[in-house]
Amino acid sequence: MDEDDTVALGVELLSKLEHPELSVAEAVDRIETITTNPSMTRTILDEAEKRGVIERENGIIRPQGGSYLRFESDVVTKEGDFSCRRCGTGISTGYFMKLDAGEHGPFGSSCIRKVTGRE
Repeated sequence: MDEDDTVALGVELLSKLEHPELSVAEAVDRIETITTNPSMTRTILDEAEKRGVIERENGIIRPQGGSYLRFESDVVTKEGDFSCRRCGTGISTGYFMKLDAGEHGPFGSSCIRKVTGRE
C-alpha cells in the first residue's frame, strides 16, 4: 500500500469512529492497525483534521464523521487462519471493514468493536 492509500484508509477509518471523543493515544491505537510509522500517523491525523473529519484540541480528538460502519453490510466475516491487526491474537474468524479506501482487517470479535467504538 502506498503512502496516499495509507493516508486515505486512515482518514476514512477516523471518519467512521463511533466515539464522541477519544484521546490522541486512543486514536493512534486505531491508526496503528493501518501503520506503525509515527510520521505517517501524524500525516493521517493532520489530513483528517484538515478535511474536517476530526477536531483536535488539548489532546482530545472528536470525530466529526457521523457515518458509522453498519455491521450488517460494512463489516464482513471470513473464515481462515488470521492474526488480529490490533492485538495480534490468532483468530479463525476475521472481521474486515469495507471502506471506500479499501478493505481493512482482519480483527477479532472484541477488537472490531474496540476499533470502531462500539465498546
